[in-house]
Amino acid sequence: MTAAAAYNAYAQNNIQIESPEKLIEMLYEGIIRFCSQAQKAIEMGDIESRVYWTNRAVAVFVELINSLDADKGGEVAHYLEGLYNQQIKFLTECNVENSTEKIEIVIRVTRGLLEAWREVTAK
Repeated sequence: MTAAAAYNAYAQNNIQIESPEKLIEMLYEGIIRFCSQAQKAIEMGDIESRVYWTNRAVAVFVELINSLDADKGGEVAHYLEGLYNQQIKFLTECNVENSTEKIEIVIRVTRGLLEAWREVTAK
């Protein structure tokens, strides 16, 4: 078994164990981590890493959009879809402009979402 296959098996088992609430929390944490890495790459002038990390963050936002249920979530789901799409737009602009300003916005918004999510799920 290759290292990649072993990691994928571990990750798949870890995901199956976690609750849906915990998975959303992990996705928000991942976005923050990926954006921080992209920010460091911008500061170091590492274009390849910047693109890699921003693309990872975009992929997580896409996954969050795909997990929304408009029937159950109603206005909240609609609001979150728009918010997630705005963050994707900021990340795309970050790649084009090679600037940390937009990525800082994404980090700030995602931290707010994470805090709100933790409050809601703690009850």
